[in-house]
Amino acid sequence: MTPTHRLRRLAGSLLLACLSLPALAAPQHALTLYDEPPKYPADFKHFDYVNPDAPKGGTFRQSSFGGFDSLNPFINKGVSAENISIIYDTLMRQSLDEPFTEYGLVAGKIEKAPDNSWVRFYLRPEARFHDGTPMRAEDVVFSFNALVKDGAPLYRQYYADVEDVIAEDPLRVLFKFKHKGNRELPLILGQLPVLPKHWYATRDFKRGNLEVPLGSGPYKVAEVKAGRSVRYERVKDYWAKDLPINRGLYNFDAMTYDSYRDTTVALEALKAGAFDYALEVSAKNWATAYNVPAVRDGRLIKEELPNGNPTGMQGFIFNIRRPVFQDVRVRQALSLLLDYEWTNKQLFNGAYTRTGSYFENSDMAARGLPSPSELSILEPLRGKVPDPVFNQAFHNPVSDGSGMIRDQQRQAYKLLQEAGWKIVDDKMVDAQGKPVSIEFLLAQTEFERVLLPFKRNLADLGIELNIRRVDVSQYITRLRSRDFDMIVGGYPQSNSPGNEQREFWSSNAADNPGSRNFIGLRDPAIDQLVEALINADSRQSLIDHCRALDRVLLWGYYVIPNWHIKTWRVAYWNHIGHPKVSPKYDIGIDTWWIKPDVTPAVSAAPANEAN
Repeated sequence: MTPTHRLRRLAGSLLLACLSLPALAAPQHALTLYDEPPKYPADFKHFDYVNPDAPKGGTFRQSSFGGFDSLNPFINKGVSAENISIIYDTLMRQSLDEPFTEYGLVAGKIEKAPDNSWVRFYLRPEARFHDGTPMRAEDVVFSFNALVKDGAPLYRQYYADVEDVIAEDPLRVLFKFKHKGNRELPLILGQLPVLPKHWYATRDFKRGNLEVPLGSGPYKVAEVKAGRSVRYERVKDYWAKDLPINRGLYNFDAMTYDSYRDTTVALEALKAGAFDYALEVSAKNWATAYNVPAVRDGRLIKEELPNGNPTGMQGFIFNIRRPVFQDVRVRQALSLLLDYEWTNKQLFNGAYTRTGSYFENSDMAARGLPSPSELSILEPLRGKVPDPVFNQAFHNPVSDGSGMIRDQQRQAYKLLQEAGWKIVDDKMVDAQGKPVSIEFLLAQTEFERVLLPFKRNLADLGIELNIRRVDVSQYITRLRSRDFDMIVGGYPQSNSPGNEQREFWSSNAADNPGSRNFIGLRDPAIDQLVEALINADSRQSLIDHCRALDRVLLWGYYVIPNWHIKTWRVAYWNHIGHPKVSPKYDIGIDTWWIKPDVTPAVSAAPANEAN
C-alpha cells in the first residue's frame, strides 16, 4: 500500500471515528433548562428590566432582623450578615424575567454535553478579585471542594451528582457528573460563587468570624459593627461593571443594613427616616400602620409590585420525628383546627388567599383530580402513598369565618379517637396515655397574635399549645438540631423546581442539619418522586411530576397550609427610584437608584439605639 493510500485510509478512519462520537454543542453565552433559546442574544446590551442610564451615587439604607455574628455565609455556624453574597461573583447569573436562564459572568462561555453528563466553563481572562488577583480555574476548583467538604451540608446535597471537577487550563473548568440527564445541574453549578484560593490558604474556611473576606463582586465590606450593622461600598474599579448583564445594576455607592430585634421598632424607624426601604410582610401593618402624613403627602411611597413567582408553601410545619405527629390522622386533625377564614378577616383585613399547593401560583400546582399523565407517575406507588391521591382532589377545610368551628372540631376529635387519643380529666392524652403538650417554636414577635386563635381551638379539645419565642440565634440553632415540635416555615419554589427538592423532602436530607427537611421525611415513595422530577426531560413532564409530588405531600398533612399574596408590598422614601418595568420574578432592588435631583424628605437618621 502506498503512503498516499495509507493517508487516505487513516483519514477515512478518523472521519468515521469522529462521526461515531456524540455531537458537542458549541460554547454559548447562556444556558436554559430545556435547551430552548434564551431571551437575550449573545450581543444583547442590557436586560429589559433595568434603566441602563440609571444615576450612580448615594447610600441605600435598609434594616435586617435579629443581628449577625459572622461574615461567612457558606458554613453552618453562626448567623451571617445580611446580603453578604453581594461581595462575591458567581460563574453565571440568572436573569429575572425568564423562568430559569443563566448568562455568563465569571464564565464568559459555557459548553455542556448533549446528554448533560458534563459542563465546561470558560473563564473571562479579565475576571479579578478585589485585591487584583486574577480569578482562575484553580479558584473554581477550590471553591467547589471547600463548599462540599467544609461548607453547610446543603452544598453536599446540592452538588451530590458531581463526580469530579478539573482545571483543564487556567481558564477552563470541567465538571463531570455521576449520571446523565440531570438538566438542572449545569445551571446549579453556574451559581457557584468563586472564592479566592490564595486568601484562604492562610485561613480556616470552616471558621465563622467577622474578619472582612476578600471578594470579587460589585460591593465590598466597608464597615462592620458586630451584631448591629454592616456597610457595603461599591467597588469603583469592579472588573465586570461594563458587562451587559451588569448595565443598569448596582447603582448605590453604598448600602447599609441596621439590625433590629423587633420588627415593630424597625417599622417605626422606617417612618422616622432611619432607613429608605422595607418589604412589608404583615397585612395588618400594610392596612393600618402606614396612615401617616409622609404617606399621605407622597414622601413615603407604598407600592405593590407584581410577583410572577410560585409562592410555594408557607405553613405550620410538623416535626414528624416527634412521636406525637407520626400518625397522619393526628396531623389531619390538627390541620382542621386552624380557622383560616376568621384569621384572614379579623387579623389580615382579608388580604390573603389560602395556600392549597406546594407550587401555588403556578401551572405546577395540583388542581382537581390527577390527569392521566400524573396517574402514570403515581400508579407504581399505589399502596405506598395515601389512597386519596388517586381519586380525590385535596381541599383545605373552610369555615364560615364566625370564629366557631364546631364541625371541624368534631371531625378532628373523631380522627384523634381513631388514632387512640382520648380526653381524661379535660385533658387530651395520646395513645400511650400521656397528656398532649405541643411546643410551637417562634422567632417573630408579631406572629404570636396569629397563633393565639389556633391555640384556643386546640385548648377546646384539651390540647396544650405552648408558644415558645426565642432570639434568632437560638432559633437557628434549634432548627439545625431539629429541636422543635412545630414551627412556621416556608418552602419557596422557582418556576423550574429541581435539585433543591432533595433538600426539602429527601430521606438523605432528614438528618442534614443544613437542609430544609424540617418535617423529617424519610419516605422512599417521595424520594422516587423527587428523583423523577429532577430528571424530567421536558417542561410538560416537569409540570406533571410537580403535580404528582404536590398531591402526595398535601395528602400527607405534613404542614398546616397558611396563606399567600401575589404581590410584593414595598414602602420607600421618594428620593429612591426604580425602573418602570419591574422584573417578573424579583423585586429587583439591584436595579434601583438614588434620585440626584430629589432631596430626601428626612435627613439620615441614626439607627435606633434601642434596637
